[in-house]
Amino acid sequence: MKRNILLLFFICSNAVFSQKVIDSIQSKRLNESREISIGLPASYERHPNQKYPVLVLLDGDFLFDAFQGALSYGNYWDDLPEVIIVGITQNKNNEREADCAIDETTGLPTEKGEQFFEFIGLELLPYIEKKYRTAPFKMIAGLDTTAAFLNCYLYKDIPTFDAYISMSPELPPGMEEQIPDRLAAIQKPIFYYHSSGDGDVKKMRNRILALDEVAKKINKPTLNYRFDDFKGASHYSLVLNSIPSALYQIFSVYQPISTTEFNEKIAVLPSGYVDYLSQKYDVIEKSFALKLPIRLNDFKAIEAAILKNKAYNEFDKLAQLAKKNYPKSMLADYEMGQMYEKTGENAKAVKSYMTAFQREEIGDLTKDMMIERADELKKSLPKKGKNGKTEPVIEETPTDAPVEAAPTDTPPTETPTEEKKKE
Repeated sequence: MKRNILLLFFICSNAVFSQKVIDSIQSKRLNESREISIGLPASYERHPNQKYPVLVLLDGDFLFDAFQGALSYGNYWDDLPEVIIVGITQNKNNEREADCAIDETTGLPTEKGEQFFEFIGLELLPYIEKKYRTAPFKMIAGLDTTAAFLNCYLYKDIPTFDAYISMSPELPPGMEEQIPDRLAAIQKPIFYYHSSGDGDVKKMRNRILALDEVAKKINKPTLNYRFDDFKGASHYSLVLNSIPSALYQIFSVYQPISTTEFNEKIAVLPSGYVDYLSQKYDVIEKSFALKLPIRLNDFKAIEAAILKNKAYNEFDKLAQLAKKNYPKSMLADYEMGQMYEKTGENAKAVKSYMTAFQREEIGDLTKDMMIERADELKKSLPKKGKNGKTEPVIEETPTDAPVEAAPTDTPPTETPTEEKKKE
């Protein structure tokens, strides 16, 4: 309920975060001009080298604002990436029925449905790719009639889209059997989401449940499959439940490390905490063509795992990763300082913290913090006394700034602090 309330709020205020452009395409396939709505990311003009995944919305007339609101909200908290939304107008003159005509015998698009199928693949997508900076990752979504139609792209040897959001699809006869067969046969990675609700149209719901019964048994690493059956949801209210669920399924790897991910996937590892972090961001880049600097909160999560499991030597590898992502900051030297401090090499730790002091502050790592940590360790370093014996070094801290808290063995919370977007 809380998610839905927030979603409704951002549907009303999504203009704050992104742009919406009304455009049209003169289609040779359709022999007509078709109106489309383009939602550009808020950062599109500021980041001229960034490319963005594409989301094509059938029934764009009424699905556009709902998806744009969910994506804007998720991106504000850095849970979802920015995407280019393309909404196709299909309801001014009830075009959706003719657009989505499917032969009940073959299950393939027929008549104008075939023309509309080609319009999307051969005209719309090339137009968007030429006009805007698009990443290779493409998604498509629809409701009932259009949701069933989007499944037709799975019949291609190499499907056009990488992710499918099929909300309460009105499946033609046989499609509930054909789609699981295609999901099992397709070699490329595919995200497939579909949904229903206990208040959904009964004749549609039975086929949706039959599809799920077979599809959920498919076990292959290239298929990311999810079905939601919402309690108390009608045919139309299930949409506001489905949209965030589908987006969070598709972009789950994009999200910052959560407490659940830390406890269930990271802290339980015997080693390889830094490798886990590197692989997470490699998957983001490979899956969505998004090259991101590693989030500071994710660095903190790996720090916590290293400390919790006393795998102090991994700080060296974490420092190398920090230097690659934040070369001008004090993060890399701070990580090395932690390694030396935890392994008893206090003189080297002092040197690392003092080197960090000379670099740029980042997040909650400050110059005062580096001085405090170095000075505290200096007290344990031996020095020669007047009688030739070693005596502990006692030095005063050159600043009265409070000591910053060192990392604990618990992961960061899921709510961003210093990394919260200020766009």
